[in-house]
Amino acid sequence: MSTENEGASVPSAAEPRPESPTSPPADAPAPAEERTALLPPVALEKEAPAPAASSAPAEPAVSTVDPATGPEYGQRTPPTTPPAEAPTAQFPAGPPQPAYNATNATGVPMPGTPDAGQWYGGAAAPPPYGAAAAPWGAPTPPPRRGRSGGLVAAVLAAALVAGGVGGGIGYWAAKGSDDSSTTVSSSGDPKIESRTPGSVADIASKALPSVVTIEAQSSNGEGGTGTGFVYDTQGHILTNNHVVASAADSGKLSVTFSDGKNYDAEVLGRAQGYDVAVIKLKNPSGAKLTPLPLGDSDKAAVGDATVAIGAPFGLSGTVTTGIVSAKKRPVASSDGGGGGQASYMSALQTDASINPGNSGGPLLNAQGAVIGINSAIQSAGNGGGGFGGGQGQSGSIGLGFAIPINQAKNVAQQLMKDHTPIYPVISATVNMKDNVNGARIASGGDGSSPSVTPGGPADKAGLKPGDVITKLDDTTIDSGPTLISEIWTHKPGDKVTVTYVRDGKQATTEITLGERRGDKVG
Repeated sequence: MSTENEGASVPSAAEPRPESPTSPPADAPAPAEERTALLPPVALEKEAPAPAASSAPAEPAVSTVDPATGPEYGQRTPPTTPPAEAPTAQFPAGPPQPAYNATNATGVPMPGTPDAGQWYGGAAAPPPYGAAAAPWGAPTPPPRRGRSGGLVAAVLAAALVAGGVGGGIGYWAAKGSDDSSTTVSSSGDPKIESRTPGSVADIASKALPSVVTIEAQSSNGEGGTGTGFVYDTQGHILTNNHVVASAADSGKLSVTFSDGKNYDAEVLGRAQGYDVAVIKLKNPSGAKLTPLPLGDSDKAAVGDATVAIGAPFGLSGTVTTGIVSAKKRPVASSDGGGGGQASYMSALQTDASINPGNSGGPLLNAQGAVIGINSAIQSAGNGGGGFGGGQGQSGSIGLGFAIPINQAKNVAQQLMKDHTPIYPVISATVNMKDNVNGARIASGGDGSSPSVTPGGPADKAGLKPGDVITKLDDTTIDSGPTLISEIWTHKPGDKVTVTYVRDGKQATTEITLGERRGDKVG
């Protein structure tokens, strides 16, 4: 069944078809039913109500139209003198029908025309939606014989076409019996007027008032732009360390909310190794402090939808979308300040478009909860790293990395408590650039201490210089940065199982993680 051109005129089975030079023989298959809304813009005739069945054969005739005055209603002419140019020669002729006014190019009968607006021999209706336009390149359907149930077929065809073409036709079909107007209209889309709960627009509208743009400036005037988000109602803002590092010592820090209000802020605590910082508004009175809900980053799955909000290149309130494209991605970011030391994370990877200036902004899940802090991008231009709005950095290529919020939350609580970060450690030095499919414990220390601290967690577990750690619990370790990133997802005191290789033999041991307070200097 064609759903594009059906349903406009159903000839009466009781009325014989008139003959014309182009009409098929009387015993030929019935011509295809055509929706007048889909015909070319020619002067068409509407079908009149089907006459009652009669036992007497009807007189063959064709209808003609005088281009100047139009025909008399019911006027007939012998079949031997049809106008050669009559537009009805393109289509099978029907029963006697009321003609449209020849001057009305849209095919709408002028006032006073008998039986104007008859549709399927019943209710009056406005001309079909789109009558002046041809169908979307649809070919004319082949003839078919079905003639019973004309009105039902018409409604069905209208419903099918409405489903394929759009809500406007569906609206017209439902209102087809109203002859007071030929205007087609539709109500507003409820998903636009009232945002669907859980849509990106809904998530963004709720989160944007809690996302801030941070301007950090050092004492010598250098700085950059980053992002943060409201952590609690006391005025604490969570962001990246490298966003605020330049203003940490005698610098200037300001926060701008989505409503344009600006507040001075100060660095409450920062962890360079985690690349996490907490700042606080100096005078939060008047600020609308609505904390963003925190999700569970451990439950995030590859393929989950993500929404990133931030100020890329200083463009505040920018919203982008993507998915979680990987989990537990080991990332070392080397531009986080603090003397150029690297920050490590076992990151959530996303393809949401994030750029310099997105740093410190939230990565949200489909429920609008924060699952990560956007912190770094892989860039074809500079080999990756963090992004705080500095110059000369390339943009997003679809590989962004966020600190899992479970880890960031633990760090934030430490910083708000005593302004000092605490790191879990095994108290062993590992090589960071070895290509040994694991993390090799260095053969020597840093010059002032051995590579395995005597009495430390690694020493107590039996690890020695030269051992290659290949697994931490169920996570494969392929390098030194991966080992550090994975250790830092835990807390001091946690017990982990370490798989290592010594002299070509594999072994396992259990380590109780120790702790280190503060960031190393130098």
